[in-house]
Amino acid sequence: MTTLNRRTLLKLGALTLGASAVSACANTQHGLPPGVGVASERFTPDIELSLKALPGTAQILPGATTNTWSYQAQLQRGEASALTIHPNRFLGPHLRVKRGQKVRVRFSNGLPAGQVTNVHWHGLLVPDSMDGHPRHVIDPGQTFVYEFEVKNRPGLYWFHPHPHVLTGQQVYRGLAGLLQVEDDAATAATLPTGEFDLPIVIQDRLFDAANQLLYPAQTETGQQGGMNHGGMGGMNMQSMMAGMMGALGDTVLVNGQKDASLEVGPRPYRLRFFNASNARIYKLAWSNGEPFNVIGTDGGLLDRPVTRPYLMLAPAQRIEIWVDFKRWASGQPVTLESGAFETGEAAGMMASSAPELGAPMRVMTVRVSGNASSPLTLPASFPALDAPRIEQATNAAAPRRFTLTLNGMQWLINGRSFEMDKVAADEVVTRGATEVWEFVNALNPGHMMEANGMPHPIHIHGTQFTVLGRSTLPELQKLQDGTRDGLVDTGLHDTVLVMPGESVKLLMQFNEAGRFLFHCHNLEHESQGMMRNVDVRA
Repeated sequence: MTTLNRRTLLKLGALTLGASAVSACANTQHGLPPGVGVASERFTPDIELSLKALPGTAQILPGATTNTWSYQAQLQRGEASALTIHPNRFLGPHLRVKRGQKVRVRFSNGLPAGQVTNVHWHGLLVPDSMDGHPRHVIDPGQTFVYEFEVKNRPGLYWFHPHPHVLTGQQVYRGLAGLLQVEDDAATAATLPTGEFDLPIVIQDRLFDAANQLLYPAQTETGQQGGMNHGGMGGMNMQSMMAGMMGALGDTVLVNGQKDASLEVGPRPYRLRFFNASNARIYKLAWSNGEPFNVIGTDGGLLDRPVTRPYLMLAPAQRIEIWVDFKRWASGQPVTLESGAFETGEAAGMMASSAPELGAPMRVMTVRVSGNASSPLTLPASFPALDAPRIEQATNAAAPRRFTLTLNGMQWLINGRSFEMDKVAADEVVTRGATEVWEFVNALNPGHMMEANGMPHPIHIHGTQFTVLGRSTLPELQKLQDGTRDGLVDTGLHDTVLVMPGESVKLLMQFNEAGRFLFHCHNLEHESQGMMRNVDVRA
């Protein structure tokens, strides 16, 4: 039950009405520069495919099918293994590429009127014109050609829309797909492959009695709730709270299915966990108490495996594990659960009927059966990371600082909201320079709802980073006790979870000139404007 007093309601309405004109401009001024979004005669792709975003249906729940928005793909050049279509159709296609390959994607917008869109290749190191910045959106009926060389290490990446304000609802309705950069032959020989290498895509959603998706941050007019769409007439308290807190669902889907069950053999598997939820953070644990052998993160394999008793997985993050099921009792179901944890949120601020952030939820069931054998054992190490070193940093003694705060009903970065074509002086970096960035999840003294702030998964485009360290305000140390042991801060990342009262330092290098985004990957926070540009200049 939403509990807002009259003073807060008036403030909310004023901010919403005041921001509506800005939002309208942001979504209509999307003219593309010459040469951007068209095929180049000088680019010869190894893989070429068509990709279209359009309305569809999927069998998600028993009974009636669910209306969705989905990606339809067709391979035009390349090996057949480069494209796998998910039979459920709620999940987008699974693309498989190799480092060094050149990829061309002819993307078409087949969404309803008013739904401008694009494609962001999440985690990939691509030129700014190919990265899916919201200034490079297209209208329904238009086409944009993406061309890029795969520069990333092997690992699991993904793609999704990135139009300002509309990202949350487009992803919620089904627009998300996997992009896997495959291991080289030597590494693949030491790891489970094929049917024993499985993506586990976790999403939470709300459905109505007719099995249709309910996007909790949407107003009666069909627009995004929060600060960027105007008019009190289409607003209700639940949609406004979801715009501020994030869209949470009461049904957990795994690979597009409710009550998912995984049948495995008694042998090693490689499971690639991916949180594709809009806002929900998971605290993953096995019901039999087995620890997790972590072998990879956002940017691929670690130097060596690490063990965790549970895993914190924030929106957009990927964590790969090695699990040898021959250690488990045959025929006995084991549940993958999301355990309870504290988030610092104020009590009573429910954005929908869904369990609140940090509430326990069941994810899926695993059952071991049959006979299987494998000579594979958990490797002691993997190829070394090619990552910047702290001694290369130009600002190690004075990190570039970004403070995450709440002002009224709006989440901000350094006191600023998103501006399509502007950057501040402290958002300009030199191409090739190694830098330390510090994200500070600050307290909001005197704020009636979120005095401690909220967890924020911060995603940075155009780079990958290593986590140097974390510190927490003394008064919130206890809050982190239930999450700290589940963080995996080794390896390369493109998204990092910053808890309330926490400061996280990152080491990174931008090697592509252009304008890239950094933002909260709670998609409703992003749509609300918790996003900024960074200008990378040669």
